[in-house]
Amino acid sequence: MGKGFRGTVTDFPNFNASSDAETLYNAMKGFGSDKEAILDLITSRSNAQRQEIRSAYKSLYGKDLIEDLKYELTGKFERLIVSLMRLPAYHDAKEIKDAIKGGGTDEKCLIEILASRTNEQIHSLVAAYKDAYGREIEEDIIGDTSGHFKKMLVVLLQGTRDDDNVVHTDLVEEDAQLLYAAGEEQWGTDEAIFIMVLGNRSVTHLQLVFDEYQKIAEKSIEDSIKSELSGDFERLMLAVVQCIRSRPMFFAKHLYKSMKGLGTADNTLIRIMISRSEIDMLDIRECFRLRYEKSLYTMIQDDTSGEYKRTLLKLCGGDDDIAGEFFPEAAQIAYKMWEISAMTKVQLRGTIVPYADFDPASDAQDLRKAMKGFGTDEDTIINIIARRSNAQRQDIRQAFKSLLGRDLMADLKSELSKNLCRLIMGLMMTPAEFDAKMMKKAMEGAGTDEHALIEILVTRSNEEIQAMCTAYLKAFKKSLEDAIRSDTSGHFCRILVSLAQGARKEGPADMTRVAEDAQTLANACNADSDEMIDNFMSVLCARSFPHLRRVLQEFVKCTNKDIEQIIKKELSGDVKNVFYAIVWSVKNQPSYFADRLYKAMKGLGTDDRALIRIMVSRSEIDLFNIRKEFKETHDASLHEFIQGDTSGDYRKTLLMLCGGED
Repeated sequence: MGKGFRGTVTDFPNFNASSDAETLYNAMKGFGSDKEAILDLITSRSNAQRQEIRSAYKSLYGKDLIEDLKYELTGKFERLIVSLMRLPAYHDAKEIKDAIKGGGTDEKCLIEILASRTNEQIHSLVAAYKDAYGREIEEDIIGDTSGHFKKMLVVLLQGTRDDDNVVHTDLVEEDAQLLYAAGEEQWGTDEAIFIMVLGNRSVTHLQLVFDEYQKIAEKSIEDSIKSELSGDFERLMLAVVQCIRSRPMFFAKHLYKSMKGLGTADNTLIRIMISRSEIDMLDIRECFRLRYEKSLYTMIQDDTSGEYKRTLLKLCGGDDDIAGEFFPEAAQIAYKMWEISAMTKVQLRGTIVPYADFDPASDAQDLRKAMKGFGTDEDTIINIIARRSNAQRQDIRQAFKSLLGRDLMADLKSELSKNLCRLIMGLMMTPAEFDAKMMKKAMEGAGTDEHALIEILVTRSNEEIQAMCTAYLKAFKKSLEDAIRSDTSGHFCRILVSLAQGARKEGPADMTRVAEDAQTLANACNADSDEMIDNFMSVLCARSFPHLRRVLQEFVKCTNKDIEQIIKKELSGDVKNVFYAIVWSVKNQPSYFADRLYKAMKGLGTDDRALIRIMVSRSEIDLFNIRKEFKETHDASLHEFIQGDTSGDYRKTLLMLCGGED
């Protein structure tokens, strides 16, 4: 993958170290400094040429160029320029030293560097650390870490992984079986096996092992690591696996995490932009675009400023268009992503399970007491309703009416208020009633909540959609299809009506039709807008999700294009959003919901309707999986977001549904 030079910084032609040294000296001479001249020169020279400039500067002026740069520049810009002037191994050594000095340890830095470097880079790092600090890096890391995390770091520090061309064909199946036996197949986990296999086998060998593991376990090695390991050791092993699969994608993810949300992790941003600028920055850019539907260049531009921004953009090397075409590295990754999605049998887990010692009559009496007299005992209401399954809540509703002759829903509505009331009422409805109510809310009043319509119709099964349609007709005396037709128009209306039939094919992929459907999508890419939408509808709105995973994998193979980028570039508005949601849900539905939850809470204000809708509807289906995707993508737990974005009894109920902190 990614053969040949894939960096963005190359040797400068007609290079003259003495002339460059003089230019830098003049840029720092006198009052102030010419920062533009400094950044333009340093970012357009390779690291080897920068070392020659350092030597020439010392010979000509008897001064240390790095010390002069430190004196003249400030802040993040100074850190970036000075880091560019160091040899790569010495830069890594300083990053490791900074990560373990002082009171705390920056485990993320240790993981990123040691999981991603080649044997040669590790050996150079060990030597540079000894030269710069007079200490053994292994001893310092042992003194600052512990447990299996420490053991794996020490293994990686040896730099003895088999060369990439070494594949022990007779051991591929055996290694996959060893990993499976060490984790999924037994009670507890044999971490030593994971360390031995993942710390020593070659990249090529392990890629074959991961494929074999998928067949045995019916889940990816990443999913097994997430369920079997924990803490820093889990994060390290996931980083190793990600680097084995694709270093550029690993770095693309870390770059995204360094810039998303409030604040920027500048140390991470600087470290990656410098260390990959002469290796694989072009591949990282393409992987970034593939995963996040925006260019790395654009994200740097939006997230940084001044000379610091200009220097980073020079290292980035250019903005990527979104034509949908792939470089070889990204095409192979996209194909592999769809293959993993198609082969993985995801074990969906909710966070709410039936209450063990359930007594609907007792719960009904307790709820009545909580609402009788002056004031309301919200704690009792929350503790009962948020700890019962939906089926049990329906039993409580029935018992409340039978024993007390009262409507529990009406009583709750009169006693509670605002978001807590909406949340509790949502929990007390059947899933079909709740979905019908959410569809009604999305279409009533002056505006339409198209995102809610898309979310519900794209993610529900045929059975769920049909039950919702029945509930909608019963509650609002109008068919859901008529309501959609009244509130939406054009192609968007047609797509929603198609989805609202609940007639998507079900079952596994029909391999005899995969190539034909992929070709239909490929032909659509060259058609006019109306024909494109018709062809997309005929496949994306009608085929089963397992079938679509194979179709979209085949689509990458036959077109070398990214369906998500094509949707984003060629379509617009709600039509774009609904097709995009379908593709995302096909690939990874918990990830789609995690993104919806993140958008509901990020920035100023909270989209409480979306937050309630997802937390209620997914709590017994896949909220645990959504939590895991949220944490992996946003580097913060769903629990943390809810805690920081909501308050009072509303927050307490949401946190109970969330089911824990990851």
